[in-house]
Amino acid sequence: MRNPKILALVMAGGEGARLSPLTSQNSKPSLPFGSRYRIVDFVLSNLLNSRIEAIYLLVQYKSQSLIEHVRKAWVVSPMRNEEFVTVVPPQMMRGGDWFMGTSDAVYQNLDLIKLHNPDLVVVFGADHVYRMDLQQMIDFHHEREADVTVAALPVPLADARGFGVIVADHAGRVSEFQEKPANPTPMPSDPNRAYASMGNYLFDAKVLVEALQAAHDRGEHDFGQNVLPRLKDTHRLFAYDFSTNKVPGVKPTEEQAYWRDVGTLDAYFNAHQDMLAWPPRFDVFNPQWRIFSSNYQGPVARILDATMKNSVVAAGSLVQGASIANSIVRREVVIEEDVEIEDCIVQDYVHIKRGARLRRAIIGNYNVIEAGARIGHDPEFDRRHHTVTEGGITVVGPGEVSTALRAFSE
Repeated sequence: MRNPKILALVMAGGEGARLSPLTSQNSKPSLPFGSRYRIVDFVLSNLLNSRIEAIYLLVQYKSQSLIEHVRKAWVVSPMRNEEFVTVVPPQMMRGGDWFMGTSDAVYQNLDLIKLHNPDLVVVFGADHVYRMDLQQMIDFHHEREADVTVAALPVPLADARGFGVIVADHAGRVSEFQEKPANPTPMPSDPNRAYASMGNYLFDAKVLVEALQAAHDRGEHDFGQNVLPRLKDTHRLFAYDFSTNKVPGVKPTEEQAYWRDVGTLDAYFNAHQDMLAWPPRFDVFNPQWRIFSSNYQGPVARILDATMKNSVVAAGSLVQGASIANSIVRREVVIEEDVEIEDCIVQDYVHIKRGARLRRAIIGNYNVIEAGARIGHDPEFDRRHHTVTEGGITVVGPGEVSTALRAFSE
């Protein structure tokens, strides 16, 4: 099919309970990532870079901050009606319930699909960090004459036990889905790895509409557990090997098929460390495949006096006299004299006062860290007052600022 009409539905309603307390006032896709991004920026950038420009963002939990971010950062083309990024909260057009699962979220928006009458529908998640050229997945879909294509990531067998596993033949034809199996079935080309579902799907539009209606009639609500396992028996369902995806500008020193589900605090922290590594495992600077985000209008960072090693300090921040190592300091952070920050993520609008010591910590936005405070130095103290992850990262939740003020200031 030459130049198919494509509609993208991005699932951005994730509650992100495993990222608590960072998600106490924000949904998972709206969480800050790196020095200037939100997690949702990665999927939206991949879509636009892949020339898919009709995008609906389906939101649900704690969505105000995400709505404001999209309003400010993702105005694609006000002159062309077919190019847009539009936020869609639960409309309850087909009942009185919020989204009850991934397929139900799309089912509740069937009217949008019928309105646009696309040839293909992309259904992607909004809570992963990666680069992907979707046109290559679309080419694979057409070459296989597929009805549905599922993005699949090859992972070691031991790691595959934590994923939904796809069993496919050498051509990619799917024969089985295994949900977090104790003994995952290996890939046909590699006995040491299995295909893990990335939760990203490409559908022929007609097949999707019929499958969603049938799932609703059966009271089923999830793509991975309900819709796809049924379709594999009646339609041409294929797995697309994400490791074959080649994005221009990715450096030889990077992990070539980098994809991270940052759904836990440790995974979130470790993905930031991948960016800080030298050379980075995932380098956000790629002029050939940009990650887009907000057009912040504040000043650049100002460093009055500091010792800095392998760190990033974002725009609008002020460092008056501190030691910062292997850390990411986001926007409009104030750091006073004699502060030591090591292996940390400091989110927006934080004030760290004189003499504080922070190590292996995530500091949520709008916090004030008092003078002389110690965070990440005494695990027992930290467990009594904050959250400490299995990996030993101390997490201080967002400061007490109203959701409305937070959304509009970001």
